[in-house]
Amino acid sequence: MFSALLSEVSIRTIALFLVVFLTLLVFFKRRKNLPPSPSGSWPVVGHLLSLGRAPHLKLTEWRKQYGDVYTVRMGMEDVVVLNGCRAIKEALVDYKDAFSSRPSVYVLNLFSGFGKNLGFSKFNQAYKEKRKFAYSALRNLGMRMGPGSMEENIREEGRQLCLKLSEQGDAHPRDIADNLTVSVANITCSMVFGKRYDYDDVTFVELTKSINKLFAELGSSQLMTVFPFLRFVPGVNSSNRIIVECLNEVQAYLRHEITKHRENLDNENPRDFIDLLLTELQTQEKTDCLTEENIVFIIQDMFTAGVETTASTLRWGLLYMVLCPEEQQKVQAELDSILGTDHDVPTLAHRSQLPYTEATIMEIQRIRAIGPLGGPHAPNEDTAFRGYDIPSGTQVLPNLWSAHMDPQFWPDPEKFDPRRFLDSDGNVVRRQESFMPFSTGRRACIGEQLAKMELFLLFSSLLRHFTFKLPEGAAAPSTVGCLGLTYVPPTVNMCITKR
Repeated sequence: MFSALLSEVSIRTIALFLVVFLTLLVFFKRRKNLPPSPSGSWPVVGHLLSLGRAPHLKLTEWRKQYGDVYTVRMGMEDVVVLNGCRAIKEALVDYKDAFSSRPSVYVLNLFSGFGKNLGFSKFNQAYKEKRKFAYSALRNLGMRMGPGSMEENIREEGRQLCLKLSEQGDAHPRDIADNLTVSVANITCSMVFGKRYDYDDVTFVELTKSINKLFAELGSSQLMTVFPFLRFVPGVNSSNRIIVECLNEVQAYLRHEITKHRENLDNENPRDFIDLLLTELQTQEKTDCLTEENIVFIIQDMFTAGVETTASTLRWGLLYMVLCPEEQQKVQAELDSILGTDHDVPTLAHRSQLPYTEATIMEIQRIRAIGPLGGPHAPNEDTAFRGYDIPSGTQVLPNLWSAHMDPQFWPDPEKFDPRRFLDSDGNVVRRQESFMPFSTGRRACIGEQLAKMELFLLFSSLLRHFTFKLPEGAAAPSTVGCLGLTYVPPTVNMCITKR
């Protein structure tokens, strides 16, 4: 009995000693010259309790007291936060050699195949080769004209989306989030696989279901992100298990498609993104930087990142159209004046003739940034920045929300006003200092041009064919979203009337 008691006491003592030792180790390991830190940091959890469910808002609020660069504690780790467009661009553009890498975060490592994808790979020669590899394929697709071109694929999906909404009728208010997600996913399928799917196709439904589930679990796994050891704790590790299952399902389908493409690949006539990547792979010198496994993860990036972000931006756009019917009418009047009685979907050639429409899309991206905290960066080596010392590997978070809602650049920032992006002659002002919906620097979104095409063609198609409004007597929907991996709007049931 005494032995058992001694054993129990010893275990508790050792455990307590380890906790105290690790806490002290982390404390003394911290650099003394980090940027200032807000008060209210608790042992173990740091500032997590203060940040709450809307960290982008709290981080922007702290900017007023602690300046453009400060440090918060996420669990046991320091995170340097960049606020305002100038601090963000100084770090990510002027100091791009220092801040272009990614921190080691378990959930993101799991998602990226521990460095096989683009989005969360560390910045090194392998990353440069993969980015060049993917960008070359995207550029080749974008330069195509006519049937099979990226533009025509998007326009066709715009037609199908409008047809689907027409078939569903306008008898009852409804939320069309699923319609938008399916449409954007099908655009990605057309580009990547060379084919689109019927909306009720079993394979397509299962693929989109796995992607949606994966994104939801990644967004709700913040605790495991901060405390990765929780993946080993029964009852708490369900997110880890679901993420792994969804990744396996998506990757199995992608590998199947790559195998099919390889069997009948014609290097002289690539049909789609997979063909272009396989052809590019064959022309490269043999290197560990570029493998078929990288292709799987690059395509996975396109589905998981590209679909959710574009669909959510469209959802925010329609929410603001029902809240600001006068802005919706201005866009529709402009579309009617340029397209006349032709009810087909617009083309990219119309974009320069539709400045108010384009300014409206840009204002949607400004007022509700889909990635308000950008992607986490990290210095490759110990770095001096603005008089502070930032250790190698420290997570550096660009608070894009603080740039998009900065009253110095955007007076009354919560007001929806597309005229912010128009000059006195009504032309679009494309380069705004405090506007970076795709982030900036070397890690800016590689799919930016594709996303811009999708947003313009789908948004203008929807407003060309339909009017969106709230049900009679309904309360105005909230403009407060939910922040996971992206900032998604609340569910809104709206009346959709064919024009």
